[in-house]
Amino acid sequence: MGLPPLENRPCGGRYGDVVQAIGNTPLIELRRLTPKPGVRIWAKMESFNPTGSVKDRVARSMIEDAEEKGLIRPGQTILEPTSGNTGISLAMICRRKGYPLKVVMPDNVTPERTQLLHMFGAEIVYSPGDQGSNGAVAMALDMAEGDASYYMPYQYGNQANPLAHYNGTAPEILDELDGDITAFVAGLGTGGTLMGNGRRFKEELGDRVKIVAAEPMQGEPVQGLRSLDDGFIPPIIDLSLLDRKIFVTNRDAIVWTRKLLDEEGIFAGVSSGAIASIAVRIANEIDEGNIVFIVCDDGWKYLSSGIYTKPVDEIADLESTLWW
Repeated sequence: MGLPPLENRPCGGRYGDVVQAIGNTPLIELRRLTPKPGVRIWAKMESFNPTGSVKDRVARSMIEDAEEKGLIRPGQTILEPTSGNTGISLAMICRRKGYPLKVVMPDNVTPERTQLLHMFGAEIVYSPGDQGSNGAVAMALDMAEGDASYYMPYQYGNQANPLAHYNGTAPEILDELDGDITAFVAGLGTGGTLMGNGRRFKEELGDRVKIVAAEPMQGEPVQGLRSLDDGFIPPIIDLSLLDRKIFVTNRDAIVWTRKLLDEEGIFAGVSSGAIASIAVRIANEIDEGNIVFIVCDDGWKYLSSGIYTKPVDEIADLESTLWW
């Protein structure tokens, strides 16, 4: 019995600016990781966005929404807390649009993130690394309260974050799979990816689709993801949209990040490994259907961490000191 036919569609296109090229990312079937013949696992490759992450969609949506509403003026400084990807996306877009950017970021992120932010012209304010992204959020909120000249998009509470997925990512997936989606898996981070896609899928498909969150266990610093038990629940999160939350460990994230690379040739960041592990777990629980998960970013920002080359146990031991 042969493989199902490929359904390639034209890619690329012609754009007047790199910002316009955000979105319309590929959907790739992972045949080697699929445990059953009737189940198909699909990776939505957000790493194909211009700066290499899903946050390009969010940054564009928040800045353009603020412009449309008159919330920012030409040359105004944008302030945002980030663990890296949102800051990098904002830095690229703000440079293109002429807004100075200041980001608040944990002081133990990988050096690639710092270098990319500087390359795009952002100013970095460091928060204590042991406080993770929660510490960056708290510091940025204090800075914004103390200086009214800043405009803070605040991805954790800005509806333009989930709307980037409601109006973009979700329709792309629905179109590619003709609405045949059994489960959608994404990481529990700011909540934008889960909420935007989840709301659109539930409106279109109802209970035929399950919305599943990959959540790190409390105290496990899986970059880009957060445990709701750590004390901060982003305001945009509506837990009633989720059908399941499944815990994942830092070790699982590293192991499956390597599996994506070794078995499917997908060079992704650690949060994508965490999400892939949950997608495969769901695949083991059903007999047929399409499971879609998000590849949040590429692996270039993680090379210095050694997660692709060092023994897994050695990398996992760094979890208390390194914010991926």
